[in-house]
Amino acid sequence: MVLMRPFKHPAASEFSLERVLYALSDSIRLDIVRHLARVEAATCGELDGGRPKSTVSHHFKVLREAGLVFTESSGTNHMNTLRRADVESRFPGLLSAILAQQTS
Repeated sequence: MVLMRPFKHPAASEFSLERVLYALSDSIRLDIVRHLARVEAATCGELDGGRPKSTVSHHFKVLREAGLVFTESSGTNHMNTLRRADVESRFPGLLSAILAQQTS
């Protein structure tokens, strides 16, 4: 049996605006966040857009470290959820304003 290491997620009090904005500055990561805003949870495979696993892993790491995404193992899948309430508590209105912007 292979045990996966749990992912590290910062507490909402540790979120930095610079890190959140950096994470959202990439169009792939912004698309992932927009998708997660529309669903309760999604696997990495549902969000990869056909990209290589290593690329997708990097993007999820950036999103997790910024505090935008919570990832947990569920069997062989990684389930991802948007940490909307945590982001809202730290930066009120920021995520809503970003998600309200039209896609280009």
